[in-house]
Amino acid sequence: MGTQAAPAASEIAAVGVIGAGQMGSGIAQLAAAAGCGVFLLDSDPAALSRAVASISSSLGRLVSKGQLSQAACDDSVKRIKCVSDVQELRGVDLVIEAIVESEDVKKKLFVELDRITKPSAILASNTSSISITRLASATSRPSQVIGMHFFNPPPIMKLVEIIRGADTSEEVFSQVKSFSERIGKTVICSQDYPGFIVNRILMPMINEAFWALYTGVATKEDIDTGMKLGTNHPMGPLQLADFIGLDVCLSVLRVLHNGLGDNKYSPCPLLVQYVDAGRLGKKRGLGVYSYRRNSSSVKPKSSL
Repeated sequence: MGTQAAPAASEIAAVGVIGAGQMGSGIAQLAAAAGCGVFLLDSDPAALSRAVASISSSLGRLVSKGQLSQAACDDSVKRIKCVSDVQELRGVDLVIEAIVESEDVKKKLFVELDRITKPSAILASNTSSISITRLASATSRPSQVIGMHFFNPPPIMKLVEIIRGADTSEEVFSQVKSFSERIGKTVICSQDYPGFIVNRILMPMINEAFWALYTGVATKEDIDTGMKLGTNHPMGPLQLADFIGLDVCLSVLRVLHNGLGDNKYSPCPLLVQYVDAGRLGKKRGLGVYSYRRNSSSVKPKSSL
């Protein structure tokens, strides 16, 4: 099978990316830089404009560092076509969705993609926790549905977590693995269990950090410093949660709790409270920490 992987990957010439947020724009950048034609789909024109600006800026930084030629940068940007109609994806070889982390919303999208895309197209989800098997079951091509979990920001993070559904074919897995390596990623493969590999291990750690804060074990700064310097993590779990988004962390923990049925995955009440209060992390300017200008770091109510 190894001899077939390279030609299979070369068949992925056109890629559709759905969702022009930070994840979608990063994935689009990677695919374009690897020579693919990219259709970046979003219903919000402003999101598409921001995505193109972000991609141009990101590639421009590589040029300024001497890691990319100006010509290659320009060519990559030209390979990205912004679209707002899903019909534009009818000819692509691979679709990667990076929309809201909701099983119902993703299933509706997969039903539509199954109807519109060519029969040979591979449908991939960037989900960080939702069952690929269940998403695949909404289509008539479950053997061609797979998980491609990128990490934020996709151009920087070296990992792609590939998740095979119950019916994902060996050929599709080989194509997606080769494509992931072509765009410069290291691949790990997970079976289709809630949270896959990384979040299955990461989210309980983040949750436990919230419990430590909630019960007054230590300040948020000392919890984060302890994990950074004591375990050599690049950032502490509470700061990382802010960067991921506290709403995303809560959503993944609920998937783990519901899917695995173990109370050790039950979300800490402080995390729930922060999300209820709209303290979603860096993207909102306020989470465990404050990211607003002219504002001191906010002390959580439950930290004494």
